[in-house]
Amino acid sequence: MKPSHIYAIIRKQLKDTFRNKPTLVQFVMFPAIAAILTLSAGEFELPKRYFVNLFSVMYVCMAPILILSAIISEEKEKGSLRMLMMSNVKPMEYLLGIGAYVFVFCMAGVLFMGLLGKFSLQELWMFLLLNACGILISSVIGALIGVVSDNQTAASGLSVPAMLLTSFIPMLSMFNASIRNVGKFLYSQQIYEQINNSSTIVLSAQSFVVILINFALVLVLYVYMYRRKQLLAS
Repeated sequence: MKPSHIYAIIRKQLKDTFRNKPTLVQFVMFPAIAAILTLSAGEFELPKRYFVNLFSVMYVCMAPILILSAIISEEKEKGSLRMLMMSNVKPMEYLLGIGAYVFVFCMAGVLFMGLLGKFSLQELWMFLLLNACGILISSVIGALIGVVSDNQTAASGLSVPAMLLTSFIPMLSMFNASIRNVGKFLYSQQIYEQINNSSTIVLSAQSFVVILINFALVLVLYVYMYRRKQLLAS
């Protein structure tokens, strides 16, 4: 594995981002909405950091899934991914490159929302850590969808249910105890509950275990499907 290949993939994706406006929109949409609603809701009696907490979880559960699945499926469909492999770029180097690119951009958005929420330094670090866990899990889900999808249409069809499941359950659980009981097994629900803590942001043992199990499950599923389908399967 060559770091130069990974760096080259990251540079390629950076150039593609500024040419592909929909991808850029996905990175900035939720932080922008959170900022607009937070700054315009001063006169309403809402819970502290309501929009920051809500949209940060939606962001880390939706953006990585959509972006990674779209990138991989698009390059598979267009054949550019095969050209990269012919240039001695290994599949794992490619996945690490686009994964690092998505992670850094999403963390920049999370940092913006953390500063918007005016967290204390200790809370900000925990806010970033929890959302980083969400980005990692969502990135694996997005890569999984990209690997199993033959084209962008198929990837979109799989991405939407995955995004709805992970991002909207925390929001719906606020109004329905039954959904909350089911959602407690999802990483997104655990992240939302911890950052929405009325006193201070913490990472409880239960939340840590649930997040770790979620990550292990999606990683095992990804490895299985990767070996079965292969990155260049069409």
